[in-house]
Amino acid sequence: MKNFLDNLYKNQSLIYKGFLFIATIILVVYLFPKGGKFKYDFQKGKLWQYETLYAPFDFAIYKTDEEIKNDKAAISANHPDYFKYEAAIKDAVLHGYDEKFSSYFSAEDFIDDQLNKIQGAGVELLNRIYDKGVVQNNVDYKEDKVVNVVQGNEEKTVLYGSFVKLNQLDRMINSFLSEKNLTSYKDRFNSLYFDIIQPNVFFDSDLTQKTLERELAKVTTTRGNVDKGKRIIAKGEVVEGEKYNILNSLRKEYQSKLWNENNYNWIVFGYTILVGLTLFMLLLFLQKYRPEVFVNNNKVTFIFFNILVMIFLTTTIVKFNVQYVYVVPLCIMPLILKAFFDPRLGLFTHVLTVLLLGFIVPNSFEYVFLQIIAGIVTIQTISELHKRANLFISVGQITLVYIIAYFAFYVIHEGNFENIHWVTFGLFVLNGLATLAAFPLIYIYEKLFSLVSDVSLLELSDTNSRLLKELSDKAPGTFHHSLQVANLAEAAANEIGANSMLVRVGALYHDIGKMNNPAYFTENQTTSVNPHNELSPEESAKIIINHVIEGIEMAKKNNLPDRVIDFIRTHHGTSLVYYFYRKAYELEENVNKEDFQYPGPIPFSKETAILMMSDSVEAASKSLKNPTFSTINDFVDKIINKQIDEDQFLNANITFKEIQSIKKVLKQKLTNIYHLRIEYPE
Repeated sequence: MKNFLDNLYKNQSLIYKGFLFIATIILVVYLFPKGGKFKYDFQKGKLWQYETLYAPFDFAIYKTDEEIKNDKAAISANHPDYFKYEAAIKDAVLHGYDEKFSSYFSAEDFIDDQLNKIQGAGVELLNRIYDKGVVQNNVDYKEDKVVNVVQGNEEKTVLYGSFVKLNQLDRMINSFLSEKNLTSYKDRFNSLYFDIIQPNVFFDSDLTQKTLERELAKVTTTRGNVDKGKRIIAKGEVVEGEKYNILNSLRKEYQSKLWNENNYNWIVFGYTILVGLTLFMLLLFLQKYRPEVFVNNNKVTFIFFNILVMIFLTTTIVKFNVQYVYVVPLCIMPLILKAFFDPRLGLFTHVLTVLLLGFIVPNSFEYVFLQIIAGIVTIQTISELHKRANLFISVGQITLVYIIAYFAFYVIHEGNFENIHWVTFGLFVLNGLATLAAFPLIYIYEKLFSLVSDVSLLELSDTNSRLLKELSDKAPGTFHHSLQVANLAEAAANEIGANSMLVRVGALYHDIGKMNNPAYFTENQTTSVNPHNELSPEESAKIIINHVIEGIEMAKKNNLPDRVIDFIRTHHGTSLVYYFYRKAYELEENVNKEDFQYPGPIPFSKETAILMMSDSVEAASKSLKNPTFSTINDFVDKIINKQIDEDQFLNANITFKEIQSIKKVLKQKLTNIYHLRIEYPE
């Protein structure tokens, strides 16, 4: 049991990576749309590269989006509008007629039953009018437009021209009065009718819309069938026209039939293998070419998290509306990974992610080609991300590449660009604008995953920052020393291709622990009084060594990134405070060497190794009395060779060739600092 727990503890990092690997596979497969993958890949306008294809089963031919759109447009154009007939209005109008008739026709003006005949004629006219139906004249319809009238539970179809319009009443009244020989009463009838008549037929928009939607829902998405065994396309034929539509229909039917209860487990198994293989390739790449990233679980988690985010965004868009798939700013991923790691890792991860997305997007070849090209452009163009203009320029170039590549694909497929979808270009512009979100995302990721980008390093390198300002005030000699070390280390890092900005920031902060006791360090001593004269060698060594521990505490308190704190931890490695060790040895031979040794760890990267060399050389160079070329040359060799002999660079991935290059740079820089000139013979 004890051995098991020991092994578990020793391999906890690998166990975590295994868990992360499996969890990512499960999530990716879960996000994939539930549909099978058609085994033939074809494009419109291209030759059919496979053997002659026969229908494997009976299936329907699906209509194109354009055909469905035209069918719906035809239904909408021919769909009758609905009007509702209000019977109560006719009764109200007749009642109003009876009440107001005497106001327009006085009994004193008529003899016998003449008045009753006139009143009866008026009722007859009203019945004629309302039998037809009265509508407002603000509805713009043609007279031969077919409409449906709903009265109670009955529905009948009539021509819109059969309705009486309010602006036609005058003509209808005059015609009726002529027919009844009552034209002398025209003005009275006109006044009376216009006083009482109201529309009783009204346009019913709700019912019209409901019936239209019901009819549109009946539009079929298929037209005709293909019988099993029928030849669909022969090898070498061009995929176009009806053949293209039939192949698309077969793909849809094939995918819907493939993903059923019987095949579900096998398809998931297949996806799991492919996704697992892709992610395994990523882990192998990290282990072989980026071991410092591979051993860091936090960084591996960050990379897998970015892959999941991009797959989640793309699958969500595909499920919502596949036409917007190019809005997803996939180029953010290589951009961010380059900001935190390096271009090769960013591009490799981007390519693997795009290959995974090829399973779920339509026209996968076109999509994969566009996204990989865009990723390459991102890696090639984004440099010095801390300069804001560079990001805008790069985003413009990425958008332009998207547009050019899409235009080329469209011309290849269609043979012209007359009906090109200009909206897609707008989607690419939106993609570019979304890519600008990289800046706030970098800041968020820094906080979530404790990572450091060049943008943060640039901010930390500002000597007016609060911590460096405090160092300048409390320990001006140490501050000046840190600046000199930063210049040396930056030049050395540039020479061997290390992260120069990171090593510069590390150099600026590596001695902040000296602020607590600045007078105990020679660079801050402005008088001949040395406080170490009052202390034992052990006490002096403890103060010197503690500046590392106190620097780490101070850095954590001020929220410096771990990558910067690493420079404070390692800049002395496990070396001796040799001066006080020798002093103690002279007083007593039985000296505990560990009391005079820095706690470590030793440098574990090129950058931390560069700082150790630069710090030691710069500090020791102050003891040079009359420096010459040969003196500086021997001096630098001696210090760095001693560090090599003490195995200080054993864990740093730095070669002897790179160490020689660093020596060369340090010698040149020290020569310039001391203003040495070649002595010419007189």
